[in-house]
Amino acid sequence: MSTAHTSVPEVLDALKDVTYPAGKEELISAARQAGATEEVVKALRGMPAEEYGGRAQVARSVRVDPDSDLGLDAGRRAAQARRGGKPGLSQHLREEPKTPIQEEFDR
Repeated sequence: MSTAHTSVPEVLDALKDVTYPAGKEELISAARQAGATEEVVKALRGMPAEEYGGRAQVARSVRVDPDSDLGLDAGRRAAQARRGGKPGLSQHLREEPKTPIQEEFDR
């Protein structure tokens, strides 16, 4: 699934006048009325069809370009690459070595 080339702050800016809780379609409609770009609307369309209780839930659910919000320079991106994982990838999604107990269960 592709991500929109926008950022979370851009999406939230388009939703500054929304009254929560709000559903996905309400968020898309509000963004269009606020004059949001097509990329912002595309990012909102990629969210699960749920009821969102606030801006924080929208920020966690919206799919955007992972590099857009990090503001990392080349040195920081390199340091993150050495630690493993891609920019924007949550720590719990990164691969970690299996513990001896997990290895035992795999046998």
